[in-house]
Amino acid sequence: MSLRINDIAPDFEAETTLGPIRFHEWLDGSWAVLFSHPKDFTPVCTTELGAVASLEQQFAQRGVKVIGLSVDKIADHGKWAQDIKDVSGAEVNFPVIADSELKVAKLYDMLPAEAGDSCEGRTPANNAPVRTVFVVGPDKKIKLTLAYPMTTGRNFDEILRVLDSMALTAKHPVATPANWKPGDDVIITAAVSNDDAATRFPGYTTVKPYLRTTTQPS
Repeated sequence: MSLRINDIAPDFEAETTLGPIRFHEWLDGSWAVLFSHPKDFTPVCTTELGAVASLEQQFAQRGVKVIGLSVDKIADHGKWAQDIKDVSGAEVNFPVIADSELKVAKLYDMLPAEAGDSCEGRTPANNAPVRTVFVVGPDKKIKLTLAYPMTTGRNFDEILRVLDSMALTAKHPVATPANWKPGDDVIITAAVSNDDAATRFPGYTTVKPYLRTTTQPS
């Protein structure tokens, strides 16, 4: 099953480092970031989990839940957590799914159905596609996907930037341009007429008939 933006994020039950969850219940109407890893004790992933742990308050301030996934057993996750703390100085307080039977990886189309049903004997190379970020909205729909190679660490500042953009555009009829950062000018969407734009966004700029910019709404 190929997952696309605006698809409902598949529900599942799983064991995590903070106990069992049902994903849709765990979401509980919040934004969420699910980010996956091919195996425990891998170098790039160790730095990534530490980076997210360091940004815990930034996600919380945005009302965003974070959950990791790795294709290994819960006991291995517990041991790995100490390595992550040693490397990053940050405690992993968010749940990490133990996908030892590959169920979630296959459900989210990160591994093929014929990949088997056990993490035993599998290497990071076997699980290389399990390096995806899914941002899920309060409506349980997938809002963003990002897939990374094993040798490139993910940029979680970029994920925070995307979350800020999506939170803004969920409240106002605007879009954010290339390389936008919070506080930069935004684009008025085509659904807003020029007359309505003059009321909503006085002093807006027409760059092209289809491209109108304005200061970021508060």
